[in-house]
Amino acid sequence: MTPMVSFIHQLDFEHLPPSVVEQAGVCLMDLLGVAVAGHGTRLSQIMEAFVCSQYPGDLPLLFSNQRASACGVALFGGTLIDSIDAHDGQALTKGHAGVALLPALVACAQERIFTGRSLMDTALTGREFVTALVLGYEIATRAGIALHAMASDYHTSGAWNALGVAAVAARLLDLDPAQTYEALGIAEFHGPRSQMMRCIEYPTMLKDGSGWGALAGMSAALLAQSGFTGSPAVTLMRHEVAPIWQDLGQRWYILEQYFKPYPVCRWAQPAVEAVRALRSAHRFDPIDIVQIHIHTFHEAASLHTRLPETTEQAQYSLPFSVACALMDDTITIQAIAETAQGLQHPLRRQLSQCVVMHEVDGYNARFPAERWAHARLLLKNGRELISKPCTARGNPENPLPRHELIDKFRSLLATSALADLSDTLHIKCLNMANLDADQLRAFLQLLQQPARL
Repeated sequence: MTPMVSFIHQLDFEHLPPSVVEQAGVCLMDLLGVAVAGHGTRLSQIMEAFVCSQYPGDLPLLFSNQRASACGVALFGGTLIDSIDAHDGQALTKGHAGVALLPALVACAQERIFTGRSLMDTALTGREFVTALVLGYEIATRAGIALHAMASDYHTSGAWNALGVAAVAARLLDLDPAQTYEALGIAEFHGPRSQMMRCIEYPTMLKDGSGWGALAGMSAALLAQSGFTGSPAVTLMRHEVAPIWQDLGQRWYILEQYFKPYPVCRWAQPAVEAVRALRSAHRFDPIDIVQIHIHTFHEAASLHTRLPETTEQAQYSLPFSVACALMDDTITIQAIAETAQGLQHPLRRQLSQCVVMHEVDGYNARFPAERWAHARLLLKNGRELISKPCTARGNPENPLPRHELIDKFRSLLATSALADLSDTLHIKCLNMANLDADQLRAFLQLLQQPARL
């Protein structure tokens, strides 16, 4: 049994530090909030119809009254959360683990609890749910770091979070060690090696490939359970990435995830903080801005769309993100919506067209471990305002306070049919490890409540 396979099946809740358990609850809350908000996108409506047609089954989709197979639930959930760029991520992977892990975890939990098709005799509790989520983050994040070390191209998160999904499914569906080894190899081989910068240059519903990562990982576990074989997962097994895996179970990468205060690409958020700092320090009317100079790193400067027409384009637009922050001191779900007060608001569009982006060699050198930007505003009266260098908020070294994360969760649910359940859901998420089998079952039933009004 390889160390990774052993970790997947032998990790016990008692091995988890309290800080890891607490972080898992925060990740769960944040991901579920984004999932609810995702139901407002056209992307999610297209995918819901697609999986019900092409992946029929009897498991409930996240926050929907529709049903599909385990693969369909994973695919839908991954694309649902990915449709709103507000979920957690990790700097060294330049991507996201939880977006694929959570739907697969929910699908496997539903499979065990509601269908009785699992071979496991033990009742599923909140402790096991948390343990499975944590191991998924540990496998996926390390696989992502390893892939970046081995491949010259920049792949979407689905290329590596598929391995975390396979690990979660292998544990909860009771695969044996040999089957788990094959599942990891299948997931890596079939994971979508899609080029991320293509979606940055031309933002569409493709997003970060995480729906297909969730599908690849779930399919891999089910195939391996049936005897299908794969090749060794090189991101786990190759000697050159061995140092990445040496501290498995000692260094907890779930603690190194960041949380987003805004529903736009992480790369745009240092610039957002820079203009917010100027807005706070100086009195000016946004309508008096002539030019907005953003000095940042190459990848952030690639978020170049000035007049987005879709929410996908808005989420990958640094100019539009900066415009929203100058108007509102924040970026809301409503601001990136395809409405007159969102994408089509005249002042948002005017400010977006004032943005001029500049690459800074020093900021390039610090990416991806650090992301920085500073802003320079020119006003009609000739004033020039220059910010200090800023980084995004919500990193492990500058975390969002708990109350802000809870407020974010509530705001994500505020315009949905689940607004009245926001306190119930967030409390259960943050106390997931204390739920017994019956309470976990009730929690999973809450996730079947439709989010759309």
